[in-house]
Amino acid sequence: MFEAKTNSNKKKEQIVSNTILPENKNIESYQSKYKIKLPKWLIDSLINSENKNNDTKNSVLIAEAFKLAFKAHEGQLRASGEPYIIHPVAVADLLKEIGASPSVIAAGLLHDVVEDTCIPLNEIENNFGLEVKILVEGVTKLGGIHFTNRTEAQAENLRKMFLAMARDIRVVLVKLADRLHNMRTIEWLSEERKKRIARETREIYAPLANRLGINRFKWELEDLAFKFLEPEQYENLKDQISIKRSDREKRLNNTLTLIKDNLKAAGLNQFEINGRPKHLYGIWSKMERQQKQFNEIYDVAALRITVPNSDLCYRALAVVHDTFKPIPGRFKDYIGLPKPNGYQSLHTSVIGRYRPIEIQIRTTEMHEIAEFGIAAHWKYKEGGSPALAEAEKFNWLRQLLEWQQEGNEKDHNDYLASIKADLFDEEVFVITPKGDVVGLRKGSTAIDFAYRIHSEVGNHCNGIRINEKLSPISTILKNGDFVEIITSNSSNPSLDWLNFAVTPTAKNRIRQWYKKSHREETIKRGRDLLEKEIGKNGFESLMNSEEMNKVAQRCNLKNTEDLLASLGYGGTTLQQVLNRFREEINIKNIKNKNETDNEITKTLKDQNHATKNFSKGLNKSPISGIEGLDYRIGKCCSPLPGEEIVGAISLGNHGITIHRRDCENVNPIPIERRLPVGWNQSNKINNNKFPIQLRIEVIDRVGVLKDILMRLSDKGINVSDASVKTAFNKPAIINLCVELESYSQLNRTTDQIKSMADVIEIARVELN
Repeated sequence: MFEAKTNSNKKKEQIVSNTILPENKNIESYQSKYKIKLPKWLIDSLINSENKNNDTKNSVLIAEAFKLAFKAHEGQLRASGEPYIIHPVAVADLLKEIGASPSVIAAGLLHDVVEDTCIPLNEIENNFGLEVKILVEGVTKLGGIHFTNRTEAQAENLRKMFLAMARDIRVVLVKLADRLHNMRTIEWLSEERKKRIARETREIYAPLANRLGINRFKWELEDLAFKFLEPEQYENLKDQISIKRSDREKRLNNTLTLIKDNLKAAGLNQFEINGRPKHLYGIWSKMERQQKQFNEIYDVAALRITVPNSDLCYRALAVVHDTFKPIPGRFKDYIGLPKPNGYQSLHTSVIGRYRPIEIQIRTTEMHEIAEFGIAAHWKYKEGGSPALAEAEKFNWLRQLLEWQQEGNEKDHNDYLASIKADLFDEEVFVITPKGDVVGLRKGSTAIDFAYRIHSEVGNHCNGIRINEKLSPISTILKNGDFVEIITSNSSNPSLDWLNFAVTPTAKNRIRQWYKKSHREETIKRGRDLLEKEIGKNGFESLMNSEEMNKVAQRCNLKNTEDLLASLGYGGTTLQQVLNRFREEINIKNIKNKNETDNEITKTLKDQNHATKNFSKGLNKSPISGIEGLDYRIGKCCSPLPGEEIVGAISLGNHGITIHRRDCENVNPIPIERRLPVGWNQSNKINNNKFPIQLRIEVIDRVGVLKDILMRLSDKGINVSDASVKTAFNKPAIINLCVELESYSQLNRTTDQIKSMADVIEIARVELN
């Protein structure tokens, strides 16, 4: 909860929930007096709870929850100056809207009571039962604990929430409704808090709503975060959509009428068809991803056809494809192959009246699930536990909890990174031997899949079959692959797996296994890394020094032996150790000097300046994991920041060559000569640029090279070399060597060149 409020009446004694409304007939005057508007369903519950002739169990539960929340929050105000009770009522209303049960709605009314008033959890249990207590406890932030920074507080509260979700998944329904209403009213907060909360919403809560299939929450959370994080782009896009709205609605209505007539002509009389605009953030993300302007995005709206059963979905699809020409490669069958969050629908794109249009076809039940997710189809046993039949839908939650139990509890940044990566939209769907569908991040390899199934499956992976063929465990998986893991008790992880594992979950499991099982090996590896940098002379005395012990403590490790082990399995980088050791030496030197206060202050400034320069020097290298070692970028594949890379120790005395992970020259290199490396995060600060060779096939005309060079110049891209080869009656071949900062910039560059009318094909090739 992040709303500011005041409380003029926080009493220590237990609050007893008495009837608030003096008489049922005075509800309107009551709402006027307290400046709140109660939804009709809540008013009905308050009235029915007093009616002894009706079955009032659910009404009593909700009414009593409202009364206690009202009394507990009395005197508290939101940042807007409104009575605080408006917020829990709005949260309960959102839960009612998605069809949540009475106990979940009651938890929505009470979700801030324990955190922000003197009401203890045991009173919630005594008055409302264990089920409501578990839900309220799950969304209550940790209290009475001092956190050293915001990252630590965020990580620990998310750990608590995910543990509560494992006990009762409905906890997250309350949390999402809470976050959505707070985002709707966020304008009363400071700019810094607005951006921080909006960023957390986009990175964690919107993807979480997507995981649970609650699209109604997901879309609004994304749009609200977009509004506060990119306000100019938001308003500009909103204006552009508004300008074209009448034309778009006219085209949609014409298409809708034609499809409706053809469906009836085919004998399909039970259906609903309507148009819907796509949400702003989805359109903006597509514009950014494809580097297109708004007028180049055609599918800013879509048609949805709803029919009674699955058979009619496919019959309706046939009618649509008979009416309009389908666009190749744009059909997806999520009915036969549902998404892991339970989403089902047929998606197709067709050429409508002069431009493409997206059409979705689903049953009424599928539509409910698409809108409301787990709230629409989960069945609960007494006590709030989810039905076992649905447990597999939340395999991702088990993965998060396993990392929570096995990972370093102090490593809050890694934990948050793991959550954000594991929550984002799934882009690759593969199938297990049992026919289960597993969602993975795009670019995931077979070893990522193994660890997604279970940590022990990954740790004992001995081989992989993809589509019934033995394949390397580094193989990147594609949509629809059938994947089978071959395990052996004698097989164990290799540090080389870090070179092609993509997901934080897999990488963390590999490191954790080495941390526990190969301590001597990882200590030796860490020692070798550090010795190469600082030399063997005096190494032992250095490791036993007070300064190095302090470095270990600053890395959340017990001693220098743990520090070497952490270096060995990749938990700590060489750069971190060197930076912190230099800082400790500087502090010691300052303390040993008998100088005046002014001289000490001056020395501190000088030493801090030296430390910054030292850190800056270390950060100049764009490659992390090989600090202090000679290296070169492989011309065969010319990797760019943003691409997965691997270091290869060259034969002889030629240092280390950096390759793309998928480079064909990597496979022949023995495992013992490969090093796990990555891109330094400071690369953008240092403006490192890398040469890339492009081969462009164009229609041979005068001035085509000039047009391409001008387009690159407009984007600030330097061209270090250019050549043209021509032949009679054949396309011209242009070879360009361009200097780029990242893989994303390469994609933007090639997309911009592809959009030129004279360009036939463009490819990235080996540097000359």
